[in-house]
Amino acid sequence: MAAAGWDADLDPGLDQFGHRQAVDVRDQLASIECRTVVVSPFRRCQETAVPLAALWGIVPMVESAVAEIPSPDGVSMSDRVEWLRTAMRGTWSDLGPRYTTFRDGVVGALLRMPSDTVVFSHFVAINAVIGAAIGDDRLVIRSLDNCSVTVVDVIDGQLHFVEGGQEGDTLIR
Repeated sequence: MAAAGWDADLDPGLDQFGHRQAVDVRDQLASIECRTVVVSPFRRCQETAVPLAALWGIVPMVESAVAEIPSPDGVSMSDRVEWLRTAMRGTWSDLGPRYTTFRDGVVGALLRMPSDTVVFSHFVAINAVIGAAIGDDRLVIRSLDNCSVTVVDVIDGQLHFVEGGQEGDTLIR
């Protein structure tokens, strides 16, 4: 869990509970065959990856395409939450080209990964991947909990939804 909300800090790290969740996700993923980790450039994703990367003795690769959805230019910190709340009730198409390009960038980054990879990303970006895999244009398809594990496969250049992460009450209210 982030140490600050979307309306308080552009790049918060993890709080104490978030660090415990990072250890839990390390334990959940420890035995998989994959040894490649990609992280968003945001601190909370990088901090979440630390326990797993340390266990595997690797350095995660930072990939800007799997970052958090950007808020519109000119939106104040105090208005970011309301913008996101409204956006999450709609579709990528409703948001227009800037955001469909963001979504396509997230999907494209996963399609370009050369092998099985653990990606530490964000709620909306993960939903973008799920939507692309199942052909759904909504911003929010699953109410994924922090540190939940969603699995997708790339087969013949297409995303295939395998398993959704644990759902929780993580939507901005």
